[in-house]
Amino acid sequence: MSKVNSEELGNKPIGPLLIKQAVPASIGILVMSINILVDTIFVGNWIGSIGIAAINVVLPVSFFIAALGMAIGIGGSSIISRALGADNDKKAQKTFGNQITITLLVTITMVIIGLTFINELIPAFGGKGDIFDPAKIYYRVVLYGVPILALAMMGNSVIRAEGKPKFAMVAMIIPSVGNLIMDYVFIHIMDYGMLGAAWATTGSYILCLSYIVWFFLSKHSELKIRWSDFGIDFDILKEIGALGFVTLSRQAVVSVTYLLLNNILFELGGESSVASYAIIARMLMFALFPVLGVTQGFLPIAGYNYGAEQYSRVRESINKAIGYASAVAFLVFALIMIFPETIVSVFTNNEQVIQETPSAMRWVFAAVPIIALQLIGSAYFQAIGKAIPALLLTLSRQGFIFIPLILILPNYYGELGVWISFPLADLISTIITGYFLRREVKSNLIVEDEAEMKAT
Repeated sequence: MSKVNSEELGNKPIGPLLIKQAVPASIGILVMSINILVDTIFVGNWIGSIGIAAINVVLPVSFFIAALGMAIGIGGSSIISRALGADNDKKAQKTFGNQITITLLVTITMVIIGLTFINELIPAFGGKGDIFDPAKIYYRVVLYGVPILALAMMGNSVIRAEGKPKFAMVAMIIPSVGNLIMDYVFIHIMDYGMLGAAWATTGSYILCLSYIVWFFLSKHSELKIRWSDFGIDFDILKEIGALGFVTLSRQAVVSVTYLLLNNILFELGGESSVASYAIIARMLMFALFPVLGVTQGFLPIAGYNYGAEQYSRVRESINKAIGYASAVAFLVFALIMIFPETIVSVFTNNEQVIQETPSAMRWVFAAVPIIALQLIGSAYFQAIGKAIPALLLTLSRQGFIFIPLILILPNYYGELGVWISFPLADLISTIITGYFLRREVKSNLIVEDEAEMKAT
């Protein structure tokens, strides 16, 4: 088996390696984010602001089920990266086979549950009043495609774990471009409305998975699994579950956050406030693409070198990842602070939404320059297989800090209380993550590296 690509993770200089891993990941996230933005613009201009709000209501449910695939993908990819670093190809292949099996079993079960309780879930996530009917149309079709999306997200994580970021980038670009084309055809030309938006989204999932299946069947992949690899190995499954639970918990909390925010904002300001949050949420996905790209690029580097016991390279990857991500985060912050009105006007012509959203967007992005430490810090613990600290740090922002803030502050400050909860949660969680990351580096990476040097 040729391992030239994965071995680069352990011997190429960290700076160029991180750029090589992060740039394709960033481009993939950028194209995906542009897809989400343009999709929102199409819906806002061709269907209306109610259509934007309807999609935002459905996102928590579909994202949570799809996040099962992401969780299994990232959890298993941590094992695969470390296994490749330790030259244990058999474990890497068995892990991938188990990822496919469990993704299919879990997501199909969740889709059945999601469709069974469709009339209860949509109102619970804020799909009330005029939002309910378009949300139900979108929800039903998109949910059919969620297992396909889950498999695609799982496979994309594994491609990156192999050290092949360009293929992972293409896997994100194909469905994004396909979705935009299908949006134009189904919504604008064929006038299918929300049904067209839903089928465009589901069709893009099919395109993505088709490409990923081709990759793993081609000569480009190092993981040539056999039928026996699909059989459940409970030791591997336990490790996937422990690490994947970190990602799943994060996405579950995101879904709960959407639920709470949609309902709180609906009570405070009606449909227009829900639409404002929908626009801001999409800008969060779009504007932070380079920061998320650095984080994605960092994961296989840290995991591989930790598995290969090259701790000085792990430390260097942490420092460089935080530095690169912080620089681009500050640039994002500056652009959002200067041009929020222009950004919002692209999404909708609703005067109330245009008037209310810019100020809220400034508050939401106020602490963006410091979030790189929080993202890289929590990603590090997941990359090296330390599930409990990764879980606690991942949940610190959304679960332990942000949710209590949005339940308390609106009682005193109204809708403003919702928006100021974002930077406060970012600030507190970054301080906490910085403390634990610094302690980990001093007590483990430096100590283990010094012990290795003495032994040689």
